[in-house]
Amino acid sequence: MHEETPRWARPAFWGVLALAAVLYAWELGRNGQANEYYAAAVYSGTQSWKAFFFGALDAGSYITVDKPPLALWVMGLSARIFGFGPWSMLLPQAAAGVASVAVVHSAVRRSLTGAHARTAALIAALVMTLTPITVAITRDNNPDAILVLLLVTAAWLCLEAVRTGRLAALLAAAVFVGLAFNAKMLQAYLAVPALGLAYLCVARGGLARRVRHLLAAGAVLVVSSVWWVVLVDRWPASSRPYIGGSTDNSVWNLVVGYNGLGRIAERAETARGLPGFEGLRGFGGFGGTPGAGRLFNATMAGQISWLLPLAALLLVAGLVLAGRRSAVQGALVLWGCWLVVHFAVFSFSRGTFHPYYTTAMAPAVAALVGVGGVLVWRACQHSRFWIWVAAAGVGGTGAWSSAVLRRTPDFVPWLSWAVAGAAAVAVLGLIMRPRLVFGVRVRARRRLGAVTALATAFCCLAGPAAYALTPLISPVRGGDPTAGPRAGSWGGQWGMFRGQAQPSALARSMPWMRRGGLAQPMIGYLERNQGGATWLVAVASAHTASSAILSTGRPVMAMGGFSGRDPAMTVGKLEEYASTGNLRYVLVGDATGPRVTGRGGRGGLSPELTGWITAHGTPVHPSEYGYASGGTLYRIG
Repeated sequence: MHEETPRWARPAFWGVLALAAVLYAWELGRNGQANEYYAAAVYSGTQSWKAFFFGALDAGSYITVDKPPLALWVMGLSARIFGFGPWSMLLPQAAAGVASVAVVHSAVRRSLTGAHARTAALIAALVMTLTPITVAITRDNNPDAILVLLLVTAAWLCLEAVRTGRLAALLAAAVFVGLAFNAKMLQAYLAVPALGLAYLCVARGGLARRVRHLLAAGAVLVVSSVWWVVLVDRWPASSRPYIGGSTDNSVWNLVVGYNGLGRIAERAETARGLPGFEGLRGFGGFGGTPGAGRLFNATMAGQISWLLPLAALLLVAGLVLAGRRSAVQGALVLWGCWLVVHFAVFSFSRGTFHPYYTTAMAPAVAALVGVGGVLVWRACQHSRFWIWVAAAGVGGTGAWSSAVLRRTPDFVPWLSWAVAGAAAVAVLGLIMRPRLVFGVRVRARRRLGAVTALATAFCCLAGPAAYALTPLISPVRGGDPTAGPRAGSWGGQWGMFRGQAQPSALARSMPWMRRGGLAQPMIGYLERNQGGATWLVAVASAHTASSAILSTGRPVMAMGGFSGRDPAMTVGKLEEYASTGNLRYVLVGDATGPRVTGRGGRGGLSPELTGWITAHGTPVHPSEYGYASGGTLYRIG
């Protein structure tokens, strides 16, 4: 029999989606090009289909970005249709965020029955919408928003396969994980144990049947993951871009190394190029020191940790309360395993780690709070034990939220006390409610229930909501977007990575102010003298190249890729580019961006390259373009 939808359910659902749309898309244009590294690749893809397919940083297709191109394709198609700009590039990201909220809502709703299903789904959708790091990264052009949408779609399909036992749904889930691999490589596979365990433990049919289905899904996953990898690696290296981030111009090397073990294992070379971190091993990137407490430290706590303890408690409680081999058990196994795997990898990985990676945890946290919260609430109607469990969860969440807010006392200073007060009201309401039984106290019981529910919602969501609003006020730019006040240990010289600082009015008024990582007069000189060369200039790293690409609209060669250390350029290649006239100028020793000195040369160039340039090139005197930049410009062709 078809269940009747409560009158409040649809308006509430559309209200949450509207809230998500506002948080993710309000004044996106103020974010400019967001992460210029990916923005340059999106722009280059609008100028060249070759650059589009390979995900090249420049329209001349010299080197790719350090990720597969699926997310760039989404943004690039939008930019080709509507013209390149902040809105055309970033709006698909915002749309992906809203769609992810809708998919999580549907997945949770279909895992339960009755009016409680709608309640759980609404809670999950609201929690995911208000996750601060999700708001920040969805307003950015990193691939994570597309990654999350593909993975939650895979989870939805897997839960359908668990519920119905249909192989087709499981195979479709594998396809979407494969697509997610082509957005961010091995991070997509962190969801695979959750999908596999849920189907193996809970799906219909015998064990042998479930194992056969999983093997078939594994084969589909491999094919849908590696088709682009195989095609690119079989493409003649002489007629495609160098694979950025790899050490041997191979996508396989990029998958296993830079975007694989390099994100988990110690990478001393990552730290050696950064000021103040020379020789330091296992520094953990920009999210703090590896360990069980990483996601609760000063940098990470306000991004994802607000409801993590509550989600863990509700996972255990939900598994106790759920029926065996039921749809709700499948949901708890899937989202619980998803959360545990991501928590372990993100907490203990000793390679490069950025706070925005944790947006992949948001669907699991949201689903567990929704499903587990409803199960515990139902159990509270019949057992005092579960009342105390609920009170512990709400009280603990309120206490942790208040503690996180007190770390930044200048940020909405009254909110931490309001959260603590709401938590106290909610706990008292939960404990007192069973004492108000039938008869004359029915009305009081209902009123207390409403007050308790409102206090619970406030103490759980007020902190994340306050942080989630900040990206609407402050532009989200740079390579490491976050939400909330600028707390933690990454100020000072690291402000450039936070992407929040803007040039002062004085700096903007100076005629020698750098544009695109290069001085404006130098840019003008290069544009006047490029001639028939493919590239405007060659520079050491993508930090300078991407900015110059966006400011000039012309291809700029990043000889050393993202960090300036990729072995993409050789003396032989440089000689060929110079002799054919495809490259006329090289900038040596440019000091913009993070100081990465690569293999011992100047500005990221190897001694061999620097030696060839200085021996065969002609220095351009600064008087020819009116300003002495941080490096030396050589004419080589």
